[in-house]
Amino acid sequence: MPVAKLPFIASEDVQVLGDSTFYLVRSDEVEEREWMAGNPECALLKHHDIAHAGVLRATYPFEIVRTDQSGSYMMACFGGEGSVWVDGAWKTLRAGEACLLPPFVQNAFRCVRGKSWDFCWVRYLESRERKPIVSENSPVLKGYDPAPLQAAIEGLYSESRGEKSPGVLGQWVELVHQYTLRFAQPHDPDERLWKLWNKVEPNLERKWSLSDLATLANVSEEHLRRLCRARYGRSPMQQLTFLRIQKAKNLLSSTNEKIETVARLVGYENPFTFSTLFKKWVGWSPSRYR
Repeated sequence: MPVAKLPFIASEDVQVLGDSTFYLVRSDEVEEREWMAGNPECALLKHHDIAHAGVLRATYPFEIVRTDQSGSYMMACFGGEGSVWVDGAWKTLRAGEACLLPPFVQNAFRCVRGKSWDFCWVRYLESRERKPIVSENSPVLKGYDPAPLQAAIEGLYSESRGEKSPGVLGQWVELVHQYTLRFAQPHDPDERLWKLWNKVEPNLERKWSLSDLATLANVSEEHLRRLCRARYGRSPMQQLTFLRIQKAKNLLSSTNEKIETVARLVGYENPFTFSTLFKKWVGWSPSRYR
């Protein structure tokens, strides 16, 4: 069933839990909210800047919108399917897949009518002054075995409600973080993509074409598409846009350059085109984001 497009430039957060069931463990630095009530704390989570981690079984009309999420958010689906807003579009997250949502943009996800959705999550608490776990080499949505991460979160939850042994809690927390990093920062024995984007990233102002990228990677255009889809869940040109948006966010938050100048520095001669694309991907206009 196709998902109707959300009027996504939201002015406020949305949280509709419906009949969904979940459990979580939160850091003691995260203020307890009504939906977190009754769930345990684990101070060791803050060693890895984790705000909370949990397991959720959602049903329609479950929906979450965060207008400015202050940390990376990983979701690993182990049953059913749901819709996630990433890269300026709705994408389906199915069992055996994970999605990594970057910080400081509008994020949204929700159930599709008539379908259940089971996933575990890890939510980080990051600042604009520190590099998040999301990097230029992080995938956005791709295949992932959710079982180890789900088991680690369940183990952490059980220990946090039971014995609360610091040694055991520390091991569960480390597993949660490492299973997240396995997706967010995977080791790739094929260095072609890493070398390609290392060459492209310092020259984002250039008018790159798919042919240029394929030539630089020394592969055919079709093979480059396959490599990028498998590695990032994006096409080569979408990955280029991602890198440009990331650099624009950095320039907007760390310099006083005009919007027009930022647009040119990341490859857009037309500031209106840049602003429209930025708003689609981030959820905020460049001026509002600044």
